[in-house]
Amino acid sequence: MSETIALDTVKSRGFSIKRFVNRYGIFLIFIGICLLLSILTISDGVSIFLKFRNIVNVLRQSSVIGIIALGVTFVIITGGIDLSSGSLIAMVGVIAALLARETVGLPMIIPAILGPIVGLFAGSISGTLVAKAKIPPFIATLGMMTVARGVGFLITKGRPIDNLTKSFQVLGQGSILNLGPNFFIPFPVLIFAATALLSYFLLSNTRFGKFTYALGGNEQAAYICGVNVDWQKIKVYAYAGFLTGIASVVLTSRVSSGQPSAGIMYELDAIASAVIGGTSLQGGIGTIGGTVVGTLIIAAMNNGLDLLGVSSYWQQILKGIIIVTAVIIDTMQHRSSN
Repeated sequence: MSETIALDTVKSRGFSIKRFVNRYGIFLIFIGICLLLSILTISDGVSIFLKFRNIVNVLRQSSVIGIIALGVTFVIITGGIDLSSGSLIAMVGVIAALLARETVGLPMIIPAILGPIVGLFAGSISGTLVAKAKIPPFIATLGMMTVARGVGFLITKGRPIDNLTKSFQVLGQGSILNLGPNFFIPFPVLIFAATALLSYFLLSNTRFGKFTYALGGNEQAAYICGVNVDWQKIKVYAYAGFLTGIASVVLTSRVSSGQPSAGIMYELDAIASAVIGGTSLQGGIGTIGGTVVGTLIIAAMNNGLDLLGVSSYWQQILKGIIIVTAVIIDTMQHRSSN
């Protein structure tokens, strides 16, 4: 009898450990990568990777992709995909830049608000194509990707839009708590944190989030339970477009110009951040915390490899290997759960 109880105890402990690894494994990987890079970049007894300015640089660099990835997470959880993010970055950016030029003289708040609205509208179109026209998400967002990129070039005639107001540039270049060179928080980091908190609240504490999981888990069951499947899909893609619009405004402000060629491959980096963070391409599984950490892993690796002098070509290869590995692990876990 006592042996049976002991065996059950060991099994329960083993299960708990497995659950812990499944839940927090990505955080442990991130910590391990940071520790490794900290050691490898030691120079004159000081880790270059751990310097305050470098850490802030990693966070700033991850902000735009991170904001996009938050919206992409919602889409992937429903079992969809969004390939239009990079092109929306360009289209929204040139529209915001046109309104933020010194010669136009509009208040900073107008392009800052209009950008996300344009992104929301574009996302709504993609969602409508998926939900109402029953076009596969890959094709619908691929079409939006092509159209948005074309609109960006059409508006600008292929030329960048510059001469933006100083107040608009503050969004991407400014900071708060400027207590010296060793303590400041850039606005892009704050915006990333704010959108992450908003996305966490929506996904974890609202019907919008619960219905998002329901669609990815079993769309037919969600429909039977009373979920308006079509409307939910439209809202999810609209929210992804809205966040992409925010990211575009931040990027445009940071580089001080609207570039019709901006955002190339951003959609793939955003998808990679979500997948590395544990969002399942099968749908129904994903967390905002995981996506944030996935984004930071990619940014930290890029930064650390740059500090080590590793070629950008090798960085691309390594990123691809990590993405494929993450998808393989996700597929294996999905099969074992079935």
